[in-house]
Amino acid sequence: MSGPRFNELLSMVGRGLMVRTDSREVQPGEVFVLMPTAGDKSGDFLGDALSHGAGWVVVGEGQPVPGDMSAGLVRVPDTADALGMLAEAHFRTREQAMQVIGVTGTNGKTTVAYLLEGLLTACGRNVGVLGTVAYRWPGTVIESNLTTPGCWRLHELFSRMSEAGVDTVVMETSSHALHQKRVAGLEFDAAVLTNLTQDHMDYHHDFESYYQAKNLLFGTYPRLDKHKAANADDPYGLRLLSEYPDALGFTLKGARPAGGNQMLRGDLVECTPRGLTLRMEWEGKCWSLKSGLVGAHNASNLLAAQAVALGIGLGPADMQPLASFTGVPGRLQRVANERDLDIFVDYAHTPDALINVQRALRDAGFKRLITVFGCGGNRDKTKRPLMARAVAEQADVAVLTSDNPRFEDPLAIIADARPGLAEAKQVVENPDRYAAIREAVSIMRPGDALLVAGKGHEPYQLINGVKHPFSDVEAVSRAIHEVLG
Repeated sequence: MSGPRFNELLSMVGRGLMVRTDSREVQPGEVFVLMPTAGDKSGDFLGDALSHGAGWVVVGEGQPVPGDMSAGLVRVPDTADALGMLAEAHFRTREQAMQVIGVTGTNGKTTVAYLLEGLLTACGRNVGVLGTVAYRWPGTVIESNLTTPGCWRLHELFSRMSEAGVDTVVMETSSHALHQKRVAGLEFDAAVLTNLTQDHMDYHHDFESYYQAKNLLFGTYPRLDKHKAANADDPYGLRLLSEYPDALGFTLKGARPAGGNQMLRGDLVECTPRGLTLRMEWEGKCWSLKSGLVGAHNASNLLAAQAVALGIGLGPADMQPLASFTGVPGRLQRVANERDLDIFVDYAHTPDALINVQRALRDAGFKRLITVFGCGGNRDKTKRPLMARAVAEQADVAVLTSDNPRFEDPLAIIADARPGLAEAKQVVENPDRYAAIREAVSIMRPGDALLVAGKGHEPYQLINGVKHPFSDVEAVSRAIHEVLG
């Protein structure tokens, strides 16, 4: 993207001129970039920015503009790409000596990011993490409102991390962010795909579009020579490996990609309620890990982290710090309690994630599994009965409740999910999430496991646009006290 007008603007932004994408935040003389997501309201947003005194406006090729506006006009083929270039110029992102790792996939992103953070820190790196739980680096923790923040905000965070001495950034990279080019202007040194299962069909509409959005991280964004890794046990991971013969595959099932990719092979030697033992083989070298993480899905997450690490210069002897990793908040998080009840909180909110986390608890040898779950409002409705079916297939008792209903009626969401419970062994319904958790605790027997799924680390319940304080971990602890004293 070039041209005298844009280059002039790029130079001014590089000298400190501020850029806005929210018309309400524009100050006199600043740059307003009209993003493609503006849709039918583009004219309103542009008018609002001009009324606030925008000195420059950046718009797409066909965007109508007022004929009498005094602001400088810059037309570009793609305003999302233009914003990335402006952000890179303003924050001098590519001058920052930081290695950037992108983690993408439907499930496992957060766990893999945490694993990489712990491993790389133990190896002497100064690591920053951007993801679902928080944006953080040594000395700073910022609550996350998006898995991958907006483009300008993303570059701002990179700048702050660089100033703090961060040398490695691990970033959860969502399909929305890739499709919307929020990562424009960044260069990735490594990328990994954990899996691809049903989620976000309200946005992507079909699996092919969803896959192509994820694929952007590997084949479109700068540094095509980046280290690439993908899960060969996942059909879409296997497809990705066939498209990139230089990518490293990882497998627990002995998968053999047709492209002849290098492979990191894992053998799940032991899986118990207290953890797992994993044996790895790569390029003729073998090593083992004992981990307190539970379940085959976490064995795959451990392989994903190691597949990235091997590609950025670490060797098998460097992997042992992974053994001390205790878990991610809200990811199969054991709720400590004086009654020694086996109760876990997990962020699982897709059919595949529910299957994986329940299967992990099943394989660990518990007598019964009780699963509390709900479905989010104003999100992909087609996955609701599929989530319920996943619970019906795995749990001895399915407890259907509310999650984050947002602007939907919780009872209507429950009604959408209910058909999937037709084959469930036992069903409990209660739209009050705390009451449902309390009832689940009350029916536990010795040897049972209770899974509270869906919200994980979230400290709120989102109802009619309002965040009401609610923590599943705290709710479980309170329920134990009330039910069992």
